[in-house]
Amino acid sequence: MNSSSTQFVMSRRMNIYEPLHQISSWVDSFGDEGYPNVSPSTVVEMNERLDNLSEDTSSHGAQVPSNKYDQEASKPVEKVQRRLAQNREAARKSRLRKKAYIQQLELGRSKLMQMEQELERVRQQGMYVGGGIDPLPFSASSVNSGIVAFEMEYGHWVEEQNKLICELRNALNTHITDVELRILVDSGMKHYFDLFQLKAGAAKADVFYLITGMWQTSTERFFLWIGGFRPSELLKVLGPQLDPLTDQQVMDVYNLKQSCEQAEVALSQGIEKLQQTLADTIATDHLGDGLYTSEMANNAIEKLEALVSFANQADHLRRETLRQMHRILTVRQAARGLLALGEYFQRLRALSSLWSSRPRPPA
Repeated sequence: MNSSSTQFVMSRRMNIYEPLHQISSWVDSFGDEGYPNVSPSTVVEMNERLDNLSEDTSSHGAQVPSNKYDQEASKPVEKVQRRLAQNREAARKSRLRKKAYIQQLELGRSKLMQMEQELERVRQQGMYVGGGIDPLPFSASSVNSGIVAFEMEYGHWVEEQNKLICELRNALNTHITDVELRILVDSGMKHYFDLFQLKAGAAKADVFYLITGMWQTSTERFFLWIGGFRPSELLKVLGPQLDPLTDQQVMDVYNLKQSCEQAEVALSQGIEKLQQTLADTIATDHLGDGLYTSEMANNAIEKLEALVSFANQADHLRRETLRQMHRILTVRQAARGLLALGEYFQRLRALSSLWSSRPRPPA
């Protein structure tokens, strides 16, 4: 074979290998990330074509390794299989949580029906309250379904809160990135905002139930202020947990605490004024004759409806205090603050359990 023929054959062989070299470079450029926007089946099919092309070229005296492409094809497939397994496990856990939640709803519904039956039985027996006042009979309508729903939702909220506390604690101990930590902080903030929304519904259903803290443990009720925690007091509790703070942060937290105390005083004075107004309304007519007129009752109820507004304003102050602290602090400081806040309430609930189960002296 002359030199010109040899050059022609070599040129043809280089043209065959050139697309293989280009595709191999494109595959290598993505590394472990695989092929973007390409399904695993397409990747496998591409590699099969590459293997066939390698076999064709080898029949002409060329040797092109295909193991590299087989390895690259297996990586996206393994990732998809791993993700599918993770999705199946997450779906299984979600179904279990949903099943448990439905069981709680059914239990609450059964409890509600029993209470309605008992109250109806009492009503039929002619039992009344009020002494000398016009009798107001018990009835099935006395059972507040809104409060029953709130108690169930709040129990679920506490369970989720305990999980968030564990996640925050683990995240701070493992030193994850600020981006990942911010996701947990935002989730913790939203969880508290969800509670305020639940409480707004409970205030509409029965504001006395909410502001007297019947939904909380005994120790929590000891620190109760208009249906929840007093923001300025919690700032005092959380302050030492957030050190070190910059000078600007110290000033911002101090100003926030001052604003909280002023708002708390205003709301407390409003409640006191409402109590006095309600007492005057009830005592408008002569006491001692056992009468309770409908006009007097309507006036008193109208005054009591203002309690819903006070409860909502108190929760608004709590919500804004958390929001402002989130703005003042760094991501890691906010995470430590949410963890300390959650553990503080956990300790109050634990103290209530210890108090209830304490040894008592014999009677």
